[in-house]
Amino acid sequence: MTKKRTRKSGPRIEQFVPPEGVPVNFTIATLGSRLGAQLLDLIITYLIVFICAAGLFYGGMLPVEAETVLIVLLAFLFRIPYYIISELVWNGRTLGKRIAGIRVININGRRLTPHQVTARNLMKEVEFFTPLTMVFAAAAMSNWGIALLLAWVLAITIVPLANRRRQRLGDMVAGTLVVNNPRSVLLPDLVVASAASVPEAEMFDFLPEHLDIYGTYELQTLEEVLRDPARRAVTAEIESIARAIVRKIGYTDPVKSGQELAFLSAFYKAQREHLEKLRLFGTRREDKFHHAEGANADTAADPVKS
Repeated sequence: MTKKRTRKSGPRIEQFVPPEGVPVNFTIATLGSRLGAQLLDLIITYLIVFICAAGLFYGGMLPVEAETVLIVLLAFLFRIPYYIISELVWNGRTLGKRIAGIRVININGRRLTPHQVTARNLMKEVEFFTPLTMVFAAAAMSNWGIALLLAWVLAITIVPLANRRRQRLGDMVAGTLVVNNPRSVLLPDLVVASAASVPEAEMFDFLPEHLDIYGTYELQTLEEVLRDPARRAVTAEIESIARAIVRKIGYTDPVKSGQELAFLSAFYKAQREHLEKLRLFGTRREDKFHHAEGANADTAADPVKS
């Protein structure tokens, strides 16, 4: 897979180009949306810690000093699993990120790994929570200590402002990006104006196992190609996409040279009907990773990529 970085007049775009040659664009999340998501996560986590603290103080079973230490320890033990487990279960999203409409993705466009999720969130302790804790103890710190704290806070603030991808240190260490969450929405039914005749398109038959591979996200990407006359006219791109789909779904019938566009049109129609039937029975298939994550999981991975 190759990557392209493009800068438009507005949002910053990170473009991934899979082997099939169908570019996938992600909009890099703004610092404001990331800050908003972080504040929401802080409210969620510390609300639970506050409830625990109220219970301890109300019970009065421990000395005040012991209760304070226990609360600080609980905040740490709850905070770390919250971020890591949330981003693993929801594929790069915490509750705050879900509300803010952003998510974490692999910088290579592939699936996030547990190692990446763990690394970026452990670095968050060094970047954010440790300085935040030290701020409350600033009154007892020396002038040198306060100066070092301010220098560290300034450094971690400048890092995402100074790089084009808005990566914080944790993102750089883990190899991740924070992007706007792409929405998988099927557009109104597509009528593909192609040179292929209807009888030629109908010669392709698809079995349920052929249609059980991809989901809405991949279908939407294929739809964008078929809707664009300029892209449909690029024979090499159409042939590349057709070959990739044939290989991925295990299609054994021959697709002759010159029939690639008809094949893609027939596959689009059959795949769309298949997904819409599933939705009638309450099954949403967001993308090709539904086998691994279940029917309701979603992901930031590349479409129609083998």
